[in-house]
Amino acid sequence: MTMLARFGAALLALAALAGPALADGPVTVTAAWARAGAPAAKAGAAFLTVTNTGAESDRLVAAQTPVADKAELHTHLMDNGVMKMRAVDSIDVAPGAPVTLKPGGLHVMLMGLKQPLTEGSRFPVTLTFDKAGAVTVEVTVQGAAAMGPAH
Repeated sequence: MTMLARFGAALLALAALAGPALADGPVTVTAAWARAGAPAAKAGAAFLTVTNTGAESDRLVAAQTPVADKAELHTHLMDNGVMKMRAVDSIDVAPGAPVTLKPGGLHVMLMGLKQPLTEGSRFPVTLTFDKAGAVTVEVTVQGAAAMGPAH
């Protein structure tokens, strides 16, 4: 392989890592991140933005990752003045209205972590959409106090 071909292959690999993850339809997933946790933590959360550029609504219906025994779609809600997390069956993704999963709101809950989420590490999460199918995105682990993805 020539030096120019190796350089081109390296650029394509970097672009794939930096760009949005695409489903088979008009859904893109960007800015996927998680917070670092304590070494013994058995739970964590992933956050991201889903955008639907199509004409029809879609729904995020499931998530899975090899770093946890279980991944669920969750939300936070107030119950008698107490903030609680609850699993949700799906997350609607309307055309032209990006949905941001973020701390204190919708998120992908990771339960039964198989390894600690350490700052600077990465892991895959596969999201399943009702119409667009499965899309896998790389999640970058930020610091424990992060409130959003690093730019």
